[in-house]
Amino acid sequence: MMKRIVVLISGGGSNLQTILDNCLSGEINGRVEAVISNRPDAYGLVRAKRYGCEAITLDHKQFTSREAFDEQLQATIDEFSPDLVVLAGFMRILTPEFVQAYLGKMINIHPSLLPKYPGLHTHKRALEAGDKEAGATVHFVTPELDGGPPILQGKVPILPKDEELDLAKRVIAIEHVIYPKVVGWFCEERLTLAEGDVIFAGKTLQIPLTLDDTNATK
Repeated sequence: MMKRIVVLISGGGSNLQTILDNCLSGEINGRVEAVISNRPDAYGLVRAKRYGCEAITLDHKQFTSREAFDEQLQATIDEFSPDLVVLAGFMRILTPEFVQAYLGKMINIHPSLLPKYPGLHTHKRALEAGDKEAGATVHFVTPELDGGPPILQGKVPILPKDEELDLAKRVIAIEHVIYPKVVGWFCEERLTLAEGDVIFAGKTLQIPLTLDDTNATK
């Protein structure tokens, strides 16, 4: 059965676009029912309209508190009865109550090789640390910021003359590979969260998968 997906965004929505494209091609056995942005000028809303799904703005500036915003966001999401909630550049810290409501069916992508560099300025921090590689991590969302169980990582080299923008372009390219792959796994019911553990293809993951893993490329 085709899964129902709701995507939360704050900006351009390039990861959203890869998910929409993979739904259209059949690589993902799901449909994006709605795209919700906390910013009315987010270009991802244009992408959503082109795809033919609901494009909804909930401007966080119109709410008196984070809790009030999250309550309305949850009510809006629930109108679409999603199987999966995808955070795709959604730049809001979510309340624990909101996260708990979607525990095990909400995923995020973070532009670092978690647990390294949770939070912001990940590329700058990797460069300043002298790291040889960087990348992105898809993980289940838990109340701990960027601390949910990791599922899949994509790695890229850090080159000697890299600046932040160079590294950012390389990382976003790998994000576009790994995020739709994980969404597809979830929609195929190959991926679940059980008592804090990631279960992939019936096995508990001890460490996140990488694109080099045999299982990850199937």
